This record gives sequence, C-alpha cells and structure tokens, in this order.
Amino acid sequence: MAEPRSGLALRFQRRFLAARPLRSLPWPELEQSLRTAPDSALLADILEKTILHPLCVKYPPSAKYRRCFLTELIKKLESTAAEPLDELYEALADVLKEKESTHCYKNYLLPTGDCVSLLESTALISEGTTGLLTWEAALHLAQWALHNPSLFRDRTILELGSGIGFTGIAICKTCEPRTFIFSDCHPLVLRQLGENVRLNGFIPEPDVTWSIQTESQGQEVEGEKCQSPKVIVAELDWGSVTEKQLLGLRADVVIAADVVYDPEIILALIGMLQKLSTSRADGKAPEVFIASTIRNPDTYQLFQAQLDKVGIRWQMIPAPSSCDFLDDVQPDVTILQLFI
Repeated sequence: MAEPRSGLALRFQRRFLAARPLRSLPWPELEQSLRTAPDSALLADILEKTILHPLCVKYPPSAKYRRCFLTELIKKLESTAAEPLDELYEALADVLKEKESTHCYKNYLLPTGDCVSLLESTALISEGTTGLLTWEAALHLAQWALHNPSLFRDRTILELGSGIGFTGIAICKTCEPRTFIFSDCHPLVLRQLGENVRLNGFIPEPDVTWSIQTESQGQEVEGEKCQSPKVIVAELDWGSVTEKQLLGLRADVVIAADVVYDPEIILALIGMLQKLSTSRADGKAPEVFIASTIRNPDTYQLFQAQLDKVGIRWQMIPAPSSCDFLDDVQPDVTILQLFI
C-alpha cells in the first residue's frame, strides 16, 4: 500500500476541498491580520496557503467556491485600505473565465477515524453512465461491512459494479481483506475508479489480466498478519466473462451495490451469478451479498423472481436502519444474501 498523505495534507483537504460554507473560513482572523499588517507579503502568504496551495491546485475545489473565496478576500482587503495585489485580481479573473467543474472531491469519515476521499461527478448521469458518483446502497453496504469485518478479513473479495469505489475502499481500510478486486465495465468509470483507489493510498496491481492466479498468490507467511490487501482494478463484462476467467480470481466473497436498477441488465447479472457458482477450484461457491435501493418495486421483484426461476436461493439480512454516511433522508435499502 502506498504511503498515505500526511495529516497536514488531509486537514488541508478537509478544510478547503470539502465544499464547506464560506463562513467556515477564518474571516475574522484574516481581517485582523490585514489590519495589523496590510501588505502584499501577507496577502501573498494567504493565497499560497489557500487557493494557490499545491494540494488545492492538484485537487481543486469548485470554480464557484474559489470565486467566492477570492471575492470575499478582496472585500476584506479593500476594507483595510491595504495595497492592491495584482496576483489576487489575476487569480479572480482566471476563475471567472472557468466553467463550473463537473466533478468534485468528497470525504467520507469512517468510524475508525480514517477517511475515504473520492473524486465524484456532480451530475447523476455523466458521460452516458450513472457510475461516476456514489449511490446510497454503496454507503449502506459499506456500513454493514464495517459491522461484520470477520466476513472479509484475510479473504479474497470480488465487487461487481464497483463504480468509483467507496464500498471497496472502505472495506480495504477497515476489514483487512487479503485481496480486493474492484470491477466494472465502463472505461471512464474504470479510469476514475483507479484514480480513487490511488488517492486513498492503494496501488492497483499493474497490467492486470485474467490469468489464473498461482497457488502462492494471496498467501501470507505463516505467523504474519495480513495488513495491506492486494488491490486489483479489473474490467469485467458480465455477459462475456468466462467461468475459467472467474476461476482464476478465486473469490471467497462477492459483493455488489445498486446493480439492480434496470430490468434490461437483470438477466446478465443472473448469468454472472451462475458463472460464479463454479468459480472456486475447491468446489465451494463464494458467499454473495447484494445491496439495493428500492426505487422501483417492480424491478426489484423481477430480480427476486429471476433468482427463484434459476434456483438461486436468497434471504434478506438485517441492513443498517440508518447510515452514518448520509445526512439527509434515509433511503429504503435492503441487503440480500444469495446461495449460488
């Protein structure tokens, strides 16, 4: 696992990149500083530690946020009769020329005190996919996983339809899996997924292919505890993947969130589950858990009916009554355990 960013860097990100209201910035302290030392050197220092900070350049907040920040700073400057700073007005002019970003960085605080940082789309549908933002069932599935870490500890986990990676990253940071395989089929989702995995301090295996894993892969030295999971980001098309390819992954647990939303993909999902039933060399099928937000009851009932039709047993397991990662109305989320 890559070295995580320093505590100072994380504090900076939480302060300036989490889309907090402008009132959270230390305007009184800024104003007092400007009144006591109204010079260009101080203003340059303020800019370098905020909007021009390297982290802010690498992980920029929205154009609207930076525009408001610079405008308010200029107002404070003018109220103190400090000398104008050309760089300040130039920075504001540059921001005014920008189009509003279609992406933003979000931070999710885990119960352990760790943080999952994600680059997400600001639109529900972007680039022809809904997979570029975190959906409610992924948040609920992560919270359930955090309450059941023994299910994932020292095991190989395959996630179907990982999207931008929240559930898997949360599990990797808290549940100590041996290997975690993120998977999706949309090229833009896979690219953003890989970026988010790296953003959180994990390095995906390079040049991942569907080659069969060797017996030694994923096995730890006797007496050592698995601390850093091996992470894989894989393109996985439910319709074209073969049983032999899935056999190479040797998944112990399979999870998915918000993959039951369209009647047209249910048959492909069912077919994928059937292939997974023979994906272990020891003949033992993986444990499967699927979390769904019930937006259309008919679609969800169709999924259950298709499971019954092909002989896949299922049972509803207790899901969290509320999700700590959601501040607003709690959606109707269920988690099914499937016996494939």
